[in-house]
Amino acid sequence: MTIPGLWHEAWAAAAVNHLWQSTVVAGVAWLLTLALRKNQARTRYWVWMAASVKFLVPFAAFVAAGAWLRSLVPARPVAQPAFAAVMQGLAQPLAETETFNAAGASVAAHSADFLPLVLVAVWVLGAAVVLARWIRGWMSVRAAMRGVRAIEIEADVPAFAVSAAMEPGIFGIFRPVLLLPEGILSRLTRAQLDAIVAHEMCHVRRRDNLTFALHMIVEAAFWFYPPVWWIGARLIEERERACDEAVVQQGGSAESYAEGILNVCRFCVESPLACAAGVTGADLKMRIVQIMTGTAVCRLTMTKKLLLAVLATSVVAAPVAFGLMQEPLPAGQILHASGPLPSFEVAAIKPDHSGSGHGRIGAAGMSAPMDRFIVTNFTIKDLIRWAWAGKSVSLPDDQVSGGPSWINSEHYDIDAKLEEPQAAAMAKLSPPDRTVQVRLMVQSLLADRFKLVVNDTTVTRPIYALVIAKDGPKLQETVPGSPSQGFGSRGEIRAHGMPITLLVRFLSQEGVGRPVLDETGLKGKYDIDLKWNPDLSSPDMMPGPSSSTESAPADTSGPSIFTALQEQLGLKLKATKGPVEDLVIMHIDHPTAN
Repeated sequence: MTIPGLWHEAWAAAAVNHLWQSTVVAGVAWLLTLALRKNQARTRYWVWMAASVKFLVPFAAFVAAGAWLRSLVPARPVAQPAFAAVMQGLAQPLAETETFNAAGASVAAHSADFLPLVLVAVWVLGAAVVLARWIRGWMSVRAAMRGVRAIEIEADVPAFAVSAAMEPGIFGIFRPVLLLPEGILSRLTRAQLDAIVAHEMCHVRRRDNLTFALHMIVEAAFWFYPPVWWIGARLIEERERACDEAVVQQGGSAESYAEGILNVCRFCVESPLACAAGVTGADLKMRIVQIMTGTAVCRLTMTKKLLLAVLATSVVAAPVAFGLMQEPLPAGQILHASGPLPSFEVAAIKPDHSGSGHGRIGAAGMSAPMDRFIVTNFTIKDLIRWAWAGKSVSLPDDQVSGGPSWINSEHYDIDAKLEEPQAAAMAKLSPPDRTVQVRLMVQSLLADRFKLVVNDTTVTRPIYALVIAKDGPKLQETVPGSPSQGFGSRGEIRAHGMPITLLVRFLSQEGVGRPVLDETGLKGKYDIDLKWNPDLSSPDMMPGPSSSTESAPADTSGPSIFTALQEQLGLKLKATKGPVEDLVIMHIDHPTAN
């Protein structure tokens, strides 16, 4: 069953990251406007407009564009400069963690978490209120335009007199008109009227109605975020100052212009639409002072023009370049030690001649103090595949190459013991960290007793990408805070609180024949019940407690894992190509004596 809010965790993280990034851009814009406070207002207006538009375009879109461009050229290793790490932090400022306890029985599914639905409903309601207010203002302007009277004045757009006492303003985005309140002409001198009309024509030439309409979209989408409204106030302030500067620079009388604005204020009320550029907006007192004192406006120097050009280019080019240089993580990543390898206290190794064809690997005392690690009927190659598996249950067979033929044909049993302090320390680790430590110990054991030497290399080869199927996912999301439990065997996974990343690890091992990458975008944890017809030739290498009894035979009558994923989980394995980290056996000997 597909539940509402299935992607709410991913969407929440993406939204917070986007707000964080946009806030950084807004802060940079504020610093720029401080540096440009003695320059033209039109420059500061476009700086604030860029900060507003950033709310509509996430950095992830530019990074994705860079990744797409990188996909058009053959893959090759690229050295990432230091700024890539900075971009990584800017693109993903929120750390993500995940844990999963692969022990115990499955638990009944819980009811869905309705908090995401409530938050979505609140957001929709808030956006609707903002839009309703603007629609009401637009309707009032439309009502005032009924029965308008055309007037003859020197203007670049048609001019009309309206009966409503609204301030003079430019209305319309693509076919703007100048609306003047009936009777205003008799209250203004010719010089005052010319200055007011010049102000409005400046709005037309600058297309202020169009640009502010874009910001109104930002306000409707991010109505809950105060910086968006603060940016809107700065835009209105700078657009009016920009037109004031233009009128004065055109040679108009500052005194007549200021008196005209004051007369309009005495006669009219403010326009009901922020995107209908008028003449009385922003801080009126400060505007009058600036008009009358003739505050000098400095033109941009070549240095400042170059700085603005570099910053504007960097906002787009930096994330695109980051996407170009960021190589995708290799599928089936190999586990590497970050320091000296931990080792067992003692280990007994002997050939297995049972011929059962059924191998087991696990630990005695995995849930108590873990004191022993047991391997039954394993080939050395299978053990290498398990020990070096990073983000999969075991490396696929074709990711390990080299070595003599006996590593595929001879089977061994291993009984390794840990020291008491080591076992006590292991018991305090989380199950995933405990598994990593055991894998590293097995690497040490193979190097010590088998004289194993390996090397790794990254190549591009066919892989599978786990994606969401056409009809959408069929996953039951786990209630946050409930314990993670699960059971995995060949041909079946039953889990409660399982992240998709761990499901990918199982799929990489269970008969798909290629490494698997997670491209679902699902970041939550889910209750998963998946059954399929396993490839019986694959060894059972699920990590977990070892047992002296054989597991029940797998059901071989079910669908393939490809069909089961699509029918039961709404997911799909898509064939593609990507970087794969291979392990090459450089040297290995038969084990030394116990």
